[in-house]
Amino acid sequence: GEIVGIAGIDGNGQSELIQAITGLRKVESGSIELKGDSIVGLHPRQITELSVGHVPEDRHRDGLILEMMISENIALQTYYKEPHSKNGILNYSNITSYAKKLMEEFDVRAASELVPAAALSGGNQQKAIIAREIDRDPDLLIVSQPTRGLDVGAIEYIHKRLIEERDNGKAVLVVSFELDEILNVSDRIAVIHDGKIQGIVSPETTNKQELGVLMAGGNLGKEKSDV
Repeated sequence: GEIVGIAGIDGNGQSELIQAITGLRKVESGSIELKGDSIVGLHPRQITELSVGHVPEDRHRDGLILEMMISENIALQTYYKEPHSKNGILNYSNITSYAKKLMEEFDVRAASELVPAAALSGGNQQKAIIAREIDRDPDLLIVSQPTRGLDVGAIEYIHKRLIEERDNGKAVLVVSFELDEILNVSDRIAVIHDGKIQGIVSPETTNKQELGVLMAGGNLGKEKSDV
């Protein structure tokens, strides 16, 4: 597996790139392929069904329905399938036990799986989303701003789970504005500037200063960058 980090200043096309890959934005030009097949024009659920997991950058706006129970949120990607439902009828007993299992496995701390998602701390909300996506065993896991606004304990836990996915042979795409985070978890780093990849570097041979040069639109030379 591999973790590719995308670094860049906010507003340089990171959000649009992820929205295009996940089917949330219409692709005007170019191509996006998954395992050799084009996914341009597919509905987000169709892309999800092709073994793609997505942890969005704004967990409140796009990752959770805050008024719904945490158990319902954990089942958002799978509620329409057996054993969570049959013939359009939800099996709440199964959904509840499934959520409870994932909450224990991913250390999601809450009074109960039946409390609204809004009642959880930011770290536990994020862990619930990551639990939902990782448990589906996606071949490609896309994670935007994985630890924004979280405490040190939650940050360490989430980094550990991302690295475990990589070690399990998965492809992981991480978008973060935190350069320390990008350097710590990535196997390769792609720097985006003005909607284009400015350079691809190795975290083992680069530093924050060089990333800053690329983020500002500069170049490092062929010996330092693959682009």
